[in-house]
Amino acid sequence: MTQRRAPRTAGRVPPPWHTLSTEQVRQQLGDDPGGLSDAQVQQRLTEYGENRLAPPKRRGPWMRLLLQFHNILLYVMMAAALVTALLGHWIDTGVLMGAVVINALIGFVQEGKAESALDAIRDMLSSTAMVLRDGKRQQIDAAQLVPGDRVLLASGDRVPADLRLINSKELRIEEAALTGESLPVEKSTDAVAADAPLGDRHGMAYSGTLVVYGQACGLVVATGADTELGKINQMLSSVDSMTTPLLRQIDRFGRLLAVAILGLGALVFLLGTLWRGETPAEMFMMVVALVASAIPEGLPAIMTVTLALGVQRMARQQAIVRRLPAVETLGSVTVICSDKTGTLTRNEMTVQRVVCAGHVFEVGGVGYAPVGDFSLDGRIIDLTHYPALQQAIQAGVLCNDASLHVNADSQWHVDGDPTEGALLVLGAKAGQTQDASNAQWPRRDSIPFESQHRFMASHHVDPAGESWLLVKGAPERLLEMCSRQRSAHGEEPLDPDYWRRMATDTAAQGLRLLALAARRAAPAGEMLGFEDVAEGFTMLALVGIIDPPRSEAIDAVAECHAAGIRVKMITGDHGETARAIGAQLGIGVGKPAVTGAEVALMDDAALRRVAMEVDVFARASPEHKLRLVQALQDDGQVVSMTGDGVNDAPALKRADVGVAMGNKGTEAAKEAADVVLADDNFASIASAVREGRAVYDNLKKFILFMLPTNGGEALVVIAALMLGLGLPLTPAQVLWINMVTSGTLGLALAFEPAEDGIMRRRPRPPGSALLSGFFIWRVLMVSVLMMIGAFGLFVWELQSGTGIEAARTMAVNAVVMAEMFYLINSRSIFASVLNREGLLGNRYALAAIAVCIALQLAFTYAPWMQNLFGSAGLSPLEWSKVLGAGLLVFLVAELEKWVIRRTGLATRLAERG
Repeated sequence: MTQRRAPRTAGRVPPPWHTLSTEQVRQQLGDDPGGLSDAQVQQRLTEYGENRLAPPKRRGPWMRLLLQFHNILLYVMMAAALVTALLGHWIDTGVLMGAVVINALIGFVQEGKAESALDAIRDMLSSTAMVLRDGKRQQIDAAQLVPGDRVLLASGDRVPADLRLINSKELRIEEAALTGESLPVEKSTDAVAADAPLGDRHGMAYSGTLVVYGQACGLVVATGADTELGKINQMLSSVDSMTTPLLRQIDRFGRLLAVAILGLGALVFLLGTLWRGETPAEMFMMVVALVASAIPEGLPAIMTVTLALGVQRMARQQAIVRRLPAVETLGSVTVICSDKTGTLTRNEMTVQRVVCAGHVFEVGGVGYAPVGDFSLDGRIIDLTHYPALQQAIQAGVLCNDASLHVNADSQWHVDGDPTEGALLVLGAKAGQTQDASNAQWPRRDSIPFESQHRFMASHHVDPAGESWLLVKGAPERLLEMCSRQRSAHGEEPLDPDYWRRMATDTAAQGLRLLALAARRAAPAGEMLGFEDVAEGFTMLALVGIIDPPRSEAIDAVAECHAAGIRVKMITGDHGETARAIGAQLGIGVGKPAVTGAEVALMDDAALRRVAMEVDVFARASPEHKLRLVQALQDDGQVVSMTGDGVNDAPALKRADVGVAMGNKGTEAAKEAADVVLADDNFASIASAVREGRAVYDNLKKFILFMLPTNGGEALVVIAALMLGLGLPLTPAQVLWINMVTSGTLGLALAFEPAEDGIMRRRPRPPGSALLSGFFIWRVLMVSVLMMIGAFGLFVWELQSGTGIEAARTMAVNAVVMAEMFYLINSRSIFASVLNREGLLGNRYALAAIAVCIALQLAFTYAPWMQNLFGSAGLSPLEWSKVLGAGLLVFLVAELEKWVIRRTGLATRLAERG
């Protein structure tokens, strides 16, 4: 296929198509009224290629599978498997390698799902197109479209390529998936300025968008990868997914731990052979035991379980997690970039204000449910005292082509134009239902809304048999048709300045405006014509309509702000609307809004500064959204992006956590995202952030619990080596301790509920290490305490004449007993557990301790376990010594937490993550 290039004539590249008049477009493309000939089609197919989106280059399945093993967590597990294989513990080796393979397979499947985002965009292309070729209408495979083709559009069609409209009749196109515009866009054939945003290019129809009303003819100006949809597809293909903060921390942690383990092993080997004079063979087994004790082989498994439990909890909060690491990443976000329509708002147009002559009424209730009061100056009113308001509402119900109904789930829905639906809901709140109004005032004829006329008109007959003409439309257009206005005192001369002032005031609040007018008259002829509605009308009211913010979203934004998370609105909607909604939500209050056109003019440095300072961005294209996410990430932020359209897909993929809408989101958005909101509600994101923070807390608790076990074991081995004693723990016993403590005790921490005040913390710094200085101190402290207990008992028993098997058994039980007590300590990093909730609040921890006790009794007394591990039975006195070793760890750890709380360090340490 030859390389694509923009359609051109005589070697000259045309300016942007939306800036050209229809005649200029026809001239540039060599248009003929009968369409292209077969010869022209074949020549252009050769030049421009088929109207398809090329599939991206993908790694083969074997390479994708192999790359899943390139993961520090899996390296740790494979190292542990190698150690167990050297020790001849083949069952342990098999279990560890099985976990490695399962983790790799999960990653392989998830990566395959991620690639389907590009397939979802290609599926948006229309499969067929109605064209005019060789003077005949014919339906063709949309892949065969070429620049210059005449395409005919009708209601219900999906636009098959980027078109420049050359004639249009009542055309309205749903472009929300591409531009974020919440309402269908009225199209015309007019040219616009070169810098007009995508949503304001009214003379263009873009591939993948949906015709919801009217008819049109357009000339193809771009196909395949050259379309706006194709550019998004290319952008998505080139965007690299970000690795999560947790995986970056685990990677750093794993590398440091591996270096520390290898360095410690080498040091011990050299000290033993050169200083203590031990044989290399004996020292090698000692180092193997040390390495076995230090490797946290339980970490990957516990991490997976903890994340999986977080997935389940998030699902109950309506957040469906598609990629496991996103669970924790949500808890670490510092900035949430949210789309407006349907996420922060209800995506249900609602009348909030009705302006009559002399009165401004506020309307309560949101959405399509017909529930709400009418108020004047803050007081709820009786509509019967305001006939002008009643007449205006009635006009909005009658001069209307939409319908309002309730489904089996008691949910209200609008069929037709959302703005007209809002007028029907207004009428229902006032007790004027559509069916009753139409029955009493039957419609005789109507003039449908046309963009060039900017109004709709209808002819009705009232119960007394008199004819009425009703109109609704753009305020400035209706003011030209009106000479009078209806007030509380009846009809009076029109005050145009009043209506213009009120229109400006209402629009400044982000409300879309409609005007309503009436005239007691009949059409001059049998049919209602434009000459019947040219003048003589009485202005009834201005209606202010908006897609209102969700009440729960307002609370969720406030909760995010309290948690130290910045919330930014990035929308394709108009700036005035975005600012007004943002102010109601508490986003960007007192700050300017920045448009996509302004973003396009900024360099990367300026954009980074503006991205941090400004919270509302309007008329943003896919490129603008992607640049904003990248700018925030370049500033060191952990970014979550929400969206529902194809235009959001590149930014969703680039963000640290992409969040798509489940109900009204496109498949492309869902496939590019990490999390899908089942209820399309921003409040669910705030709940998911809470769960994500709880997951990270639990992972930290597990690591703080696990590392002292490994550290204590390592210190026991080192102490024995330095003192020239036999091994207090054999390699097999070390693996037994790790299996028991990680497999039973550590697992209980994955079930810990979120701590109080978790959403009042600041987000942890994005570059923070998994182990802070405080964590290292706690690990060393508890490791030393465990070493004192276990090694102290081992030496004590040997000096008392106890056999090596019994002494080792006491050392093993001392380590495990200390871990059982320390598990209770670890339920809270800073808070005391010396209360009913702390001691008994996690039933999984109590169950794990019970299982661990049973396992240790079997380890100590079961003959086959004694033969396998070299253990021996203990007396009650010896068990009391073991219990004392565990209490030593518990009491000192609680004392340390008390000191930290009393000195105020707990709050500062929590803020640092």
